[in-house]
Amino acid sequence: MIEVKHLTRRFGSKVAVDDISFSAAKGQVLGFLGPNGAGKTTTMRVITGCVEASAGTVSVMGFDLGSQARQAKSLTGYLPENSPLYRDMRVRPFLRFAAALRGISGKAAETAIDRVAELCSLADVLGQSLDTLSKGYARRVCLAQALVHDPPVLVLDEPTDGLDPNQKRLARRLIRDMAADKTIILSTHILEEVEACCDRAVVIAGGKIVADQTPAELKARAKNAGTIVLSFAGADLDDALLALRLLPGVHTVSHEGISFRIVPDDVATATSSVAALATNNGWKLAALTLDEGRLDDVFRDITGEDA
Repeated sequence: MIEVKHLTRRFGSKVAVDDISFSAAKGQVLGFLGPNGAGKTTTMRVITGCVEASAGTVSVMGFDLGSQARQAKSLTGYLPENSPLYRDMRVRPFLRFAAALRGISGKAAETAIDRVAELCSLADVLGQSLDTLSKGYARRVCLAQALVHDPPVLVLDEPTDGLDPNQKRLARRLIRDMAADKTIILSTHILEEVEACCDRAVVIAGGKIVADQTPAELKARAKNAGTIVLSFAGADLDDALLALRLLPGVHTVSHEGISFRIVPDDVATATSSVAALATNNGWKLAALTLDEGRLDDVFRDITGEDA
């Protein structure tokens, strides 16, 4: 649905996006993730045709953005950052204007506006002036204009920026629901958004792609991923540490406050051994969890953000 090949964008001597390539398929929510200044927004602007590439190509459903821009743009809905709107307009006329730009008018336009107003929970403000809207409502109006022509491809730049926690939850659910028959690229620096919405994450730093994996695969790269964290009630910590080190399936054990972290040779064997140890010694197993890894730890590591 979207294919980006060797995309580069320069601003004078500054290279904002540096020879990146990726693709996104139908039914996929691709998270475009990176720290501020990494090149996320510039990439979004290029693949929606708002900014020209310095080098490389972008195609949308087979239409080349350079030579077939009208066809490619007609298939794309774009939610820019910062919700750029005509603040002197009211919500319904603005959405009517957005529909007209997409070649939709008359009864079809009103039907489309009612549809996106319901999707984005805007029914109560359709008659309101845009300059009186809260940041959250303005963001939802901007999302509605991206959806008004029901495009097969959506490019969303920080889609939940300005929304309160309840609105964020609803927006993420909407994104997941829409993904069934669309391709969605979602630019964000919010890690929980990637876990909540995305099938795949492309991580960019310094204008270059540094990772392209599922969120689960990224978390598995964390230093402590796959380790077992546990604690006992009623056990002497030194005795427990010594006993844990002798268990089958246990590679190494470290002491973290009142908890222990096991690097297992085999998770199932180590877990079974810990349970048997607790039973045999009369210790209560207060907690036992498998650390899946944290996305923020991996993010800091691969983007050089540890400092």
